[in-house]
Amino acid sequence: MSWEAWLTLLVVVIAIGLMVREVVAPVIAMLGAAIVLLLAGVIDTPEAFSGFSNPAPLTIAALYVLAGAASKAGLMQPVVSTALGSGQSVRRGLARLLPTVAAASSVLNNTPIVAVLVPEVEAWATRHGRAVSRYLMPMSFASILGGIVTLIGTSTNLVVSGLLAEQTGTELGFFEITKIGLPVAIVGIGLLILLSPRLLRERRSARDNLTESAREFVVDMEVRRGGPLDGVTVDKAGLRQLAGVFLVQVMRDGESTAAVGPEFRLHGGDELRFAGKADDVVDLHSIPGLESLERDQFHGFDLARSSFFEAVVGASSPLVGRTLKEARFRSNYQAAVVAVHRAGHRIDAKLGEVPLRVGDTLVLLSDRGFRDRWRDRRDFLLVSPMAGAPATGHHLRVPVALIVLGVIALAATGTLPIIKAALLGVLVVIGFGILTPGEARRAIDLDVVLLIAAGFGVAKALTQSGLADQIASGLVSWFGSVGDIGVLLAIVVATMLLTESVSNTAAAVLVFPIATEAVRATELELTAVAVAIAVAASASFLTPIGYQTNVMVYGPGGYRYTDYTRLGWPLTTVMVAGILIGVSVWWGL
Repeated sequence: MSWEAWLTLLVVVIAIGLMVREVVAPVIAMLGAAIVLLLAGVIDTPEAFSGFSNPAPLTIAALYVLAGAASKAGLMQPVVSTALGSGQSVRRGLARLLPTVAAASSVLNNTPIVAVLVPEVEAWATRHGRAVSRYLMPMSFASILGGIVTLIGTSTNLVVSGLLAEQTGTELGFFEITKIGLPVAIVGIGLLILLSPRLLRERRSARDNLTESAREFVVDMEVRRGGPLDGVTVDKAGLRQLAGVFLVQVMRDGESTAAVGPEFRLHGGDELRFAGKADDVVDLHSIPGLESLERDQFHGFDLARSSFFEAVVGASSPLVGRTLKEARFRSNYQAAVVAVHRAGHRIDAKLGEVPLRVGDTLVLLSDRGFRDRWRDRRDFLLVSPMAGAPATGHHLRVPVALIVLGVIALAATGTLPIIKAALLGVLVVIGFGILTPGEARRAIDLDVVLLIAAGFGVAKALTQSGLADQIASGLVSWFGSVGDIGVLLAIVVATMLLTESVSNTAAAVLVFPIATEAVRATELELTAVAVAIAVAASASFLTPIGYQTNVMVYGPGGYRYTDYTRLGWPLTTVMVAGILIGVSVWWGL
């Protein structure tokens, strides 16, 4: 291989490693890779930034705005109560809910759809005494399956279409992906309805723990040296008769005392851990001689006018890898973190010293405007009020539905190209005041748009350096012995593995140039392989981190990592089989 190929390989491997280990966000890794390859001379400036001139990123940005309008209008909110009903049968409720979610996801971005539905399903589950874990993961998977039904179902489909257009001059048709995607989605949803009640266990979610423990939280206080409690027994300090608050532990010189009796004598510097209701825990701050170790996280909150929220940390959040103290969470977000849930468990530690991870669910106390301030920003993938689902603009449902249907009709019939139809929809949405320019801007996931644009540059480098040709030759050599189907299977599996490790968009842009070179050495059609890559890139069912909607339901559902694998394997198997059969039927193998 040439030095350009070796350098490209090194840069791509480092970028993938950074994404897998979550050292940096995918957009930073991909942008960094494109810039390094540009500076090294592997690609020139037009090639490095070719993604910004491709229609795909702008089309995706426009579709985000339309999805934001649908979210504001609450188009999906009536679905939950209608589909789930009284909740007497999990399977029956899923049979009504999942097809509707998939249908909506086939024409709208599934991230805002799931963001709207999560609090609705949680509130419904609380009212009917059902485990929300029975519904959230199947709902996320159904939204993924819906995304492979039409060209505008996911941003990845549009990315692959843009890459195909650069090679052949022809984009994918609106229903080109439907040939494979629709049968796979139907079978997949059927499997979810059949297997979810058997394979998914009931889990305790953050909301369940909050409700069942009467909003019980752990707060650490310190005895002030020389203060009125220094040298006083627990009983005389009045810490045994607190209403709704219990002294559960004393830390002194690194040693813990759990059984704290009434005659235990307090010393200055002792760290006291209390558990109790949030309202009563706040009262601890008024006791002379006690100082908060959490730096007064509740100070300034009028509990009568405050609310509890769930906030899920996403992959692109600046909070990832940082502690609450390092992020200055209280001052920057005007909210107090009262609990952190990870992989179905509440973290029992000093909250200010816990490094946050992707998928962590923060239980927050803040004013009632917290959701409106932060729901459309990358800091949190999902912000959900724990007292019930938020009210939405019900009066906007009919006009927004008509606009969305009009955009779909224009694109599906070929009256307008997708990008023109989507931009027309954005113009109408903003022109009629359904979204303000600020709301439209916040509805766009800029990280995804930039990731896509940068991905085109990296894809150019794979081709220009000859690395894609080298890898494709290896694929044909290793798997070509079983025919073209073996090569296609290798491409599909590679795409799925990358999707689970990094992101669906990154997987598509990295695999596509390799697949293009492989097609030249086989009898496969590039259009067929493009559709296969688009479908495979959405097949994120094995982990909670491969797809945004999976991360969104991870904490609220109280899931374990293995829950995704248990339910995801049947769907992944169906996806692989469906792709191979679909390509054989429609394009021949």
